[in-house]
Amino acid sequence: MKILESRTAPNPRRVRIFVAEKGLDIPYQQLDFMKELKTEAFKKLNHFQRVPVLVLDDGTAISETVAICRYLEETHPEPALFGVGALGRATVEMWNRRMELGLLMHVAQAFRHTHPAMATLEVPQVKEWGEANKPRALEMLAYMNEELAGRAFIAGEAYSIADVTALVAVDFMKPARIERPSAFQNVERWYGEVSSRPSAKA
Repeated sequence: MKILESRTAPNPRRVRIFVAEKGLDIPYQQLDFMKELKTEAFKKLNHFQRVPVLVLDDGTAISETVAICRYLEETHPEPALFGVGALGRATVEMWNRRMELGLLMHVAQAFRHTHPAMATLEVPQVKEWGEANKPRALEMLAYMNEELAGRAFIAGEAYSIADVTALVAVDFMKPARIERPSAFQNVERWYGEVSSRPSAKA
């Protein structure tokens, strides 16, 4: 088993943090983001030519970040990072989707459409679209700040994949050139806690 990734990309980092929280020892193979992902060999593993990809011992390839994490959750259920019980799992799923679609997606679009380094990959690169996504990310942060007033983590009182997604999104705001408002005190409290976990350095 191994994980194919490009270390600077946000989605591979989500998997690395998840793996670290599980305490698993899985080897990583680094691929050149600008070159190796565009090869026919890699396309056979993931038609969409994106990382991460989990390659099992029999050669089976699993792509998409949450799909990889779900496989690892099923094969190594402790600690539970997708929630416990029907309601717990549904709540984590709900909040992880919110963090993906309401935060990480907007941050990623801002980065992909405004950062000069992405000009050759994001064709056409539409600067106006990138800029339009920045306030949407801040709107989600404001919502998170309200919700985190009443609980420790994104989806409840236990750390979950929703926190992984949110942490990676917040950290990715820096290269996307979106300033995190210091007035969001509940977000700052949460961020201080999740970013200080050993897994955050994975």
